Amino acid sequence: MILNVKVIPNASQNEVVGFEGDVLKIKCTASPEKGKANTAVVAILAQHYKVPKNKVKILRGKTHSRKTIAIAE
Repeated sequence: MILNVKVIPNASQNEVVGFEGDVLKIKCTASPEKGKANTAVVAILAQHYKVPKNKVKILRGKTHSRKTIAIAE
């Protein structure tokens, strides 16, 4: 599965907000520095879709708030 994601870092809690059109909004408490938010987003999606973290990969957008993420089954 391929997802287009918009990440909102420095939020008050980690949560999958839901889809806005074809973009999944995710809030995470981590800051965007040194890949902390990317790590948090991978963990949040793995928990949400009930897959191991190694099945979630950021394909594009590692340094942007909009990302393309692949989740293997």
